[in-house]
Amino acid sequence: MKDLAKLFGENLRSKRRDKGVSQDQLALLADIDRSYIGRIERGEVNITLEKAYQLAAVLECDVKDLLP
Repeated sequence: MKDLAKLFGENLRSKRRDKGVSQDQLALLADIDRSYIGRIERGEVNITLEKAYQLAAVLECDVKDLLP
């Protein structure tokens, strides 16, 4: 079974692409470093709930849509 960080990252990438948002745009709007967005999408980091909610707000989705 994949770990939660990888699954979250896959969901984030999918939702971001569905919305037509680049990593750079997402990083700017969520006030998160672009390289960190890449690390989140690759499942290399565990993010805080605060960051998860920031990302969901920028992508105009419910945070549940990003959770595995």
